[in-house]
Amino acid sequence: MLNLTYEYKLIPTDAQRETLDLWLKICCKVYNFALRERKDWGNSRKCELNSCSIKHEYIISPDTPRPTFARQCKSLAQAKKKSPELKLPHTHVLQQVLRQLEATFVAMWERGHGFPRFKKRMRSIVFPQLNLEVMRRDDGNDEVNLPKIGWVKLHLSRSIPEGFEVKQIRVVKRASGYYAMLTLQLDVDVPQPSPSGHGLGIDLGLGHFLATSDGQLIARPRFFVDGQRKLKLLQRQLKRKNKGSRKSHQLQHRIAKHHEYISNTRKDFHFKTAHQLCDRAGMIFAEDLNLKAMSAGILCKHTLDAGFGQFLSILSHVCLKRDKFFAKVDANGTSQTCPRCQTHTGKKLLSERVHKCPECGYETNRDVAAAQVVLQRGYTAVGHIAVNFGEGK
Repeated sequence: MLNLTYEYKLIPTDAQRETLDLWLKICCKVYNFALRERKDWGNSRKCELNSCSIKHEYIISPDTPRPTFARQCKSLAQAKKKSPELKLPHTHVLQQVLRQLEATFVAMWERGHGFPRFKKRMRSIVFPQLNLEVMRRDDGNDEVNLPKIGWVKLHLSRSIPEGFEVKQIRVVKRASGYYAMLTLQLDVDVPQPSPSGHGLGIDLGLGHFLATSDGQLIARPRFFVDGQRKLKLLQRQLKRKNKGSRKSHQLQHRIAKHHEYISNTRKDFHFKTAHQLCDRAGMIFAEDLNLKAMSAGILCKHTLDAGFGQFLSILSHVCLKRDKFFAKVDANGTSQTCPRCQTHTGKKLLSERVHKCPECGYETNRDVAAAQVVLQRGYTAVGHIAVNFGEGK
């Protein structure tokens, strides 16, 4: 099964925009109410009934079952009889909100994520497969049919491939407007790329964004740091405005648009870099980094600005799309190993930017040497003969 996600800019009318804003507010209320119901049930089961504090513990009947996705969907159907507001959004849209809450609890139980938090605002709603259509009119306008909203104009920047079926649509609200993320599906088996061709190892860092085993160094653009000056000016102006005033809302919108611009430039750089690497290699190997620990260190601001996690995810996607093999290898000791003689050279200070082996005398850039070690480990993992660098030098 092949799944693709295409993103298009929506151009709703004023009435459709008000409807979407209202639906987002209702979905936010449903999400917070369902989360509060689950938290109250959990708090009431923290201790025995005969030993809990009336002041600090919730008391709920022992016969009350644990709130689950199925039970909360039934409660939602009953709540619609008492609250007419809940009848405005599509039924499946509200059920997807409860499904999203269930997914956050599953992620907490199985993958070690944090406890779900209440939302101040909802940024997206999901329309599952409900006769979703995308149509090009005779006048050249492109439209998408959203249940209970109708036909909404969109900018069809690229055509939908033949044979694909629209499985769901996620409508996302951003500072620059509304976007439709179409999930397309085709019943076909896609073989995984096989390891072949020229191999390339990459090493991610803050001195240079990326170093390759071929000796290429790619500078790290400072997306947030370069845009921080404008953010400071806007936030300083916002501080002087009255909360809730028209000017304060305008400044908040400008700040949000600037944050979106920073995010878009970072993603554009990641995609261009990933395609550049795929142009030069048939196999790409990267370090399996502990990104959570890296983003909590003293250089957390610059690490998060570089977006290593997003880049590795994009690189994996681009490699699959272009039939290039991609794999991650162990990251321990890559900067402490000589790529020529495999000697352990010990830890280096961050100020030491040159690798010089005391055994064989191999000398090169420190990040390039680490990328070469990554390539050797990748070759070993896929069963290829590892290369020794620096021969004859």
